[in-house]
Amino acid sequence: MTSAVALHPLATLRRRLTFWYAATLGLTLLLLGSGLFWMIHAQLTKQLNDSLRDATKELVRAARIREMEAATTHGAVVDAVEELHIPDRALYIVNVAGVPVIPDTASHWVRDAAFRAATSLSVTEEVDVGNEHILSIHAERFRLASGQPLVAVVAADQVELADRYAALIAAFGGVALAALVLVAVGGYFLVQKATEPAERSMAYTRRFMADAAHELRTPIAVLRTKAEVALQEPRSEEQYAEALRGMGREAQRLGRVVDDLLMLARADAGERNVERTRFFLDDVVLDAAVSIRTLAHAAGVTLVVDEFEESAVVGDAALVRELMVVLLDNAVKFTAPGGSVRVSVSPAPQPTVVVVDTGSGIPPAQLPHVFERFYRGDASRSRAGGAGLGLSIAQWVAEAHDAQLAITSELGVGTRATLVFPAAVPV
Repeated sequence: MTSAVALHPLATLRRRLTFWYAATLGLTLLLLGSGLFWMIHAQLTKQLNDSLRDATKELVRAARIREMEAATTHGAVVDAVEELHIPDRALYIVNVAGVPVIPDTASHWVRDAAFRAATSLSVTEEVDVGNEHILSIHAERFRLASGQPLVAVVAADQVELADRYAALIAAFGGVALAALVLVAVGGYFLVQKATEPAERSMAYTRRFMADAAHELRTPIAVLRTKAEVALQEPRSEEQYAEALRGMGREAQRLGRVVDDLLMLARADAGERNVERTRFFLDDVVLDAAVSIRTLAHAAGVTLVVDEFEESAVVGDAALVRELMVVLLDNAVKFTAPGGSVRVSVSPAPQPTVVVVDTGSGIPPAQLPHVFERFYRGDASRSRAGGAGLGLSIAQWVAEAHDAQLAITSELGVGTRATLVFPAAVPV
């Protein structure tokens, strides 16, 4: 139930992003379709008007030819209209007064256009004749060889344009619908892929916060309990001192957890600057080994420092020392009394540090998780203390130095940590 509720914001985000992807594409297609429609409309209208002008010229040419062939003008014009066949075009010859010559009847739209063309030489217009029909008319004045002025009129119903528009809209609409469906499906898939890192980050953050709260709760509870017990009744100075020492140990543990959390938080935020200076790895490892030797002696573990060879690396010496303290501390912590921890440094082929212990080892199933924050494996490793942040810090330091940190282990034999740095450029 908690997981479903926690993931709800991401599911809502996915749906919203998918909707906006589809809406953006839909708006783009609408604008593109509108632009294409008006561009094609203008082109088709121009083509229709051009065809009307061409038909008018043909009608004028035919009328003049028939005039030369016939004995009377009227007969020539009649022949021109009756013999000239242009598909889907109505042909008229009208006198300058707007009276039809051939055919002998014409709609008032045709007569009006012819009358206006008689004074302005030519007229091109669109007329809404009702019943969702629009008529395109082109009228052009001309003279026969005899000098008689007439008007040639060609009309066409724009239903052919409507048919083209309908086919165009159907085709474009089908393609747009298919595109929207593809974008919706593909967009949801891409959004899901894009939000997976955020989902993992959120899950990791929730787990990290829960683990941090758990780790901080224990020392805080111990501190509170020790304080309450110490204050319940009068005690001797030694008893108060022992209580304070116990509280000091818990406070120290709490401080280590907080310091580790702060370091990791700064590392995640990129606020922890990593210095880039040349230093000798063997000196840093030896310094860390010296600081851990007392801990090893108290635990009954022998810390063996092999002969080191001078190994130059470039990086942050303080962070590398912290890394080595983590590796040596873990090795000592998980090695039983009487065991040993061995550390060595070699320069070739690359600067390498190896820490080997004779502890109980790590089960194979737990090895892939050892660098996870707050991971401490089975109960025997948990009892060794610590918050399970050391190896996470060690891995971050290694990555910040482009180094490779590997942990191998064999149950009942021990664990081996190998740290390989890039070779420093000679100076």
